[in-house]
Amino acid sequence: MSSNSPFKSGFITVVGRPNVGKSTLINALVGEKIAAVSDKPNTTRNRILGIRTLADAQLIFLDTPGIHKARGNLGKAMVHTAMSAVQEADVILMMVEVKDAFGKGDSFIIESLPKPAILVINKIDKIKKGNILEIIERSKEYEGKFKEVIPISALNSDGTDQLLSIIANYLPEGPRYFPEDMITDQPERFIAAEFIREKIFTLTQQEIPYQTAVVIEEFEDVPEKNLVNISAVIYVERINHKGILIGKKGAMLKEIGSLARADIEKILGTKVYLELWVKVKERWSQRDNLIREFGYGD
Repeated sequence: MSSNSPFKSGFITVVGRPNVGKSTLINALVGEKIAAVSDKPNTTRNRILGIRTLADAQLIFLDTPGIHKARGNLGKAMVHTAMSAVQEADVILMMVEVKDAFGKGDSFIIESLPKPAILVINKIDKIKKGNILEIIERSKEYEGKFKEVIPISALNSDGTDQLLSIIANYLPEGPRYFPEDMITDQPERFIAAEFIREKIFTLTQQEIPYQTAVVIEEFEDVPEKNLVNISAVIYVERINHKGILIGKKGAMLKEIGSLARADIEKILGTKVYLELWVKVKERWSQRDNLIREFGYGD
C-alpha cells in the first residue's frame, strides 16, 4: 500500500477446525503472543482480539475457538462464539492444515461461511513444496468460496507478510480504531488466565486440560516494587484431577506457575508474583451458570 492510499481498517475473523494453528497465526500476525497455544485442540475458548497497525491500515483479528461437533454445554458455547465472530468480519480467513485439508469438518465450515474467504493453508513446513500445489488445486472444488489461496507456516512466520498485505487490500476504508501501540483489547487479567491454562494444556494429558478453568482472583499492581501480584484459582471437575495438577510435593503446580509467570512478565513488562490454587467444582463444564461465571461463551 502506498503512502497516498486512503487509510483502511476492519475486522478479520480466523476460523477453522481445532488445532489448525489459528492462535499461532494470530500471534505471528500481531507480532506478540496474546493467545494461548498448544498442540492440543480446543485451546482457545473465547473470541480473542489482536491488533496490527500498519502505515496505511489497521487490521483487527478475531481468534476463535475451533469449530467442531460440540459435546456438552461448554463445547456448544465455544462453537457459538466462533460462529458469531464470523458474522462480524470484514474479511474471513478460513484456515486448514496441509495434512488433513478439506475433511468433513473443513467442508462444514466452508459451506457455513456467509461470504467468500481467504483460504489459508497452514503448516507447509510439514510437507514437500510440490504437494502444496495439489492442495491448492483441490480448493478449486469450492467454487466461489475463496477470494485468495495463501500457503503459510504460522509457526515459522513463512508467508505471513504476504498474507498481511493481501488482507489489507480487502479491507474497507475506515478509521484507526485503536492506538498504534495497542495489540489486544483483552484485559491483562484475561491474558494471564489464558497463559496459565496454556501451561496446563502443555504439561498435562488426556481429559484434564479440557475440564479446567482458570479464574484470576487478585490482580494487584505494586508500582513501588515494580511488581504485579496475581492470585489465580484453577478449577477442575474431579478430585483426582486436583492431585494430578498439584503433583508430587506440589511439583506440577510449581512448574505450571513458573512457565506461566515467564509469559505474563514478558507481556506486562514487569516482575510478577504468581500464586496458584486448585479447587474442585464438579461438572462445571456442564453447568451454564458456571460456564458464564468462568468467562466462557456469551
